[in-house]
Amino acid sequence: MSLKKIASMTGVSVSTVSRVLNDASPTCASKETKDKVWKAAREIGYRPNEAARQLKKSDKSIKKSTSSTTSTITIILARVTSLEADPFFFELFRHLEIELMKEQILIQQVIYAEESLTQTLPDSDGIIILGRCSRALLSHITSLNRNVVGIWRNSMNFDVDEVICDGEKAAEIAMHHLLSLGHKNIAYIGDCSYESRYIGYCNTLIQNHLSMDYSLIKHTNQSAEEAEKAFLSLLEKRSHGKAEVSAVFCANDASAIRVLELLQKQKKNTRTSISVISIDDIDDAQNTKPYLTTVHIPREGMAHMAVKLLTDRIEGGHTDTVRIEFSCRIMNRESCYANAGHP
Repeated sequence: MSLKKIASMTGVSVSTVSRVLNDASPTCASKETKDKVWKAAREIGYRPNEAARQLKKSDKSIKKSTSSTTSTITIILARVTSLEADPFFFELFRHLEIELMKEQILIQQVIYAEESLTQTLPDSDGIIILGRCSRALLSHITSLNRNVVGIWRNSMNFDVDEVICDGEKAAEIAMHHLLSLGHKNIAYIGDCSYESRYIGYCNTLIQNHLSMDYSLIKHTNQSAEEAEKAFLSLLEKRSHGKAEVSAVFCANDASAIRVLELLQKQKKNTRTSISVISIDDIDDAQNTKPYLTTVHIPREGMAHMAVKLLTDRIEGGHTDTVRIEFSCRIMNRESCYANAGHP
């Protein structure tokens, strides 16, 4: 099927279709256009012309011919019930679509975690799991298909291939950045149920001989809505002198963006600035006011290596378990300030 077919189905130009299918950046097209293009591509089972791709890269002769057999995979969403509900996983999924298309692999189905234990999994060549899942679910999946790759923050020490970016290390990077600016009263908004980012938050406080102020810790499901309730509660306590807080560490960007929006509304009533930092570095982190300081999780690289691992396993290239860990880094922008009185 050609790009022209997708252009006809979606009402956009062939050049726009090509940009969307080859570029996950937020500037290549509007979200609505990208959604329409990818939906049409999945519907018709679009596969890129590998020969044309190779010719574009080099004038050398093509040594590898396009396989007539197309692999299919199932993607299981373990941490969210909707891609629309979590920008991080939505952007990671977009990168996966591009990488899978490059390898001429079709997505057979996208399943949410709670559905995976109650229905028969599609007979796919392989499975990619987005987000850490329960051991019960992982055992169920591997009993049905041994070609499995998980993309999550921390290793599950299980017998599946993993692509990880350590959430605990990411949290420590965020906390050390705040500490370097003189902050000691640092609130936490996010999942506190032995979650790696919360562990990183706690460990950093302990290592720096700072006491745990549980009035500054707000357990949420890491949605923007619950982050709003949590932060408004912190602001209320702060205004009544019941809590001192100079900085807020949010477990993800979606929560932090909502906090920044609230701070803009509360600006007249807030005597001093509150620093905000988070983890993910989603596209919207650079559309906030001020721009959000966050820890970058390399979604594109993680998606690329996950597909490479799965392809190699499907083709029998490796049988032992492989773990690939990506590093993370601070994206120092405008939402963190030196604490008053800090030299």
